[in-house]
Amino acid sequence: MVAKLYFRYGAMNSGKSTALLQAAFNYEERGQGVLLGKPSVDSKGRGTIVSRLGVTRPVDFVIRPGDDVAGRFADESAEAAERSGRKVACLLVDEAQFLEAGQVDDLLRIAVRDGVPVLAYGIRTDFRTAAFPGSRRLLEIAHSLEELKTICRCGRKAVFNARTIDGAFTFAGNQVAIDMSTAGGEVGYESLCAACYLLESGGELGDDGTGDPDRRDRSIELELEHGLAATATATAHGARGDA
Repeated sequence: MVAKLYFRYGAMNSGKSTALLQAAFNYEERGQGVLLGKPSVDSKGRGTIVSRLGVTRPVDFVIRPGDDVAGRFADESAEAAERSGRKVACLLVDEAQFLEAGQVDDLLRIAVRDGVPVLAYGIRTDFRTAAFPGSRRLLEIAHSLEELKTICRCGRKAVFNARTIDGAFTFAGNQVAIDMSTAGGEVGYESLCAACYLLESGGELGDDGTGDPDRRDRSIELELEHGLAATATATAHGARGDA
């Protein structure tokens, strides 16, 4: 049976890193070796995978821009086999959205040519709802796609990742900004459903490049329109019921 490339994706706070660490534990509990990797772009935790539950584990190798991932895997798996006396049974990659498209192609080659399953975890889209290069390629070529779910503040399923600076939503800026304090303020993220995202963005999807200060005003207008539409619908239903 040919090994597969799996892409397990979800909005932020959907437990991706926790699921990866659990998968690694399951393999090792059965006496099978694993390798863990992540892109260097993810500076949080540096060479460590950090779950929001507080569980951490060092990665076996960090993937830098331009790296030959298939070559790195061959070297690392040979060293791991020499140390432990067992072959690597699985490669697990965290924050896979930060990989380059060609590096994702290497993950497929590892699965198919080397016969080693590859489990890649990441988010689909950035805070402007645009796909990350790594995620786009994974969605195109992975054998298996699995969504890890989390909920929005309203209780619906969260699908987007909204960025905040000092607690205020922002919809303009660089694609990558890891949770951290910067000169511009404290960068954070919140997982939102489509409805809440549109309310916060004033109905906009994507970055229009203007840094439009009127977006919040449009957000309020959209919320009012939504409320008026709901009221009108309820009134219409009541009128039909009276008839």
